[in-house]
Amino acid sequence: MTRAPAATRPILAHNLARRKKTLLLTSMALPGALWLLLLRYLPMFGLVFAFQTDRIRPTLWDRVIKNAWTGFKNFEFLFTTSDSWRMVRNTIAYNAVWIVLGLVVSVAFAIILNEIPRKFLGKTYQTLMFFPYFISWVVVSYFVFAFLSPDKGLLTFWQRSLGQTPVDWYNTPGPWPYVLTLAYLWKNVGYSCILYLAAITGIDASQYEAAGIDGATKWQQVRFVTLPHLRNMIIILLIMSVGKIFNSDFGLFYNVPRDSGPLFSATQVVDTFVYRALAKTGNVGMSTAAGLFQNVVNFVVIMLVNTLFRKIDPETALF
Repeated sequence: MTRAPAATRPILAHNLARRKKTLLLTSMALPGALWLLLLRYLPMFGLVFAFQTDRIRPTLWDRVIKNAWTGFKNFEFLFTTSDSWRMVRNTIAYNAVWIVLGLVVSVAFAIILNEIPRKFLGKTYQTLMFFPYFISWVVVSYFVFAFLSPDKGLLTFWQRSLGQTPVDWYNTPGPWPYVLTLAYLWKNVGYSCILYLAAITGIDASQYEAAGIDGATKWQQVRFVTLPHLRNMIIILLIMSVGKIFNSDFGLFYNVPRDSGPLFSATQVVDTFVYRALAKTGNVGMSTAAGLFQNVVNFVVIMLVNTLFRKIDPETALF
């Protein structure tokens, strides 16, 4: 067997090491790549249902090939019902308010947690704030019901103890924008807070020391040191949040109000409307059209917002 020349052996060894490293990194990325392929890309073939009649066929392939094309007819139900304006208004309004509130509250809590002198106490608060993020909305709905139950709810009991007439929470839509906002913030702020806190901990401590020597107060340190360092992360997360402005958290809007009909004026959003329409009609084509329309709108919005920030400051844009 012919051996490689001594001069080329280091090169061959280097190439072999690179191949092993590439194989190792590829194997690490393989589960995520398979997940994207199976759950994100392959289902995209089902988008053709949005433009076809919803006729049952023996196989999925027959359904894709043989069903008649209807153009944009499946999209009409989103705009021709009496709930169209209400669900679009609720979806965009809730998301707009929550994007702003979520940003302000998350950054504020991240700064507060960073200022806690006792690290053990700070870690405890972080864990307690992060924990609700992993709780299902079904479980959260029972927490909310424990407060708002018309019979034994804590708020109902408190109102009666004060001699007031209890509010029939699940038949009165007025308070529900506030209830849903509190539930959303309670569940999601902890996650965003951890992201901002990680960015804050990466700031060089010498900058705070220099600001303190110059006589800067804590608020001035936050304003002129912390917030400028968080600027890029805030904008990136803001762009990503705006990219979901036409989507809504189905579990929040469906489970927390307990699917109460009298609350639809305050809780009906695009996702719950599509779900109820699908459950009533069984028309997969209409639900596919709704999902496609949501994603197209979100794509257009995120491209516009990203272009705006790229013109203002190219470093803050996603791409």
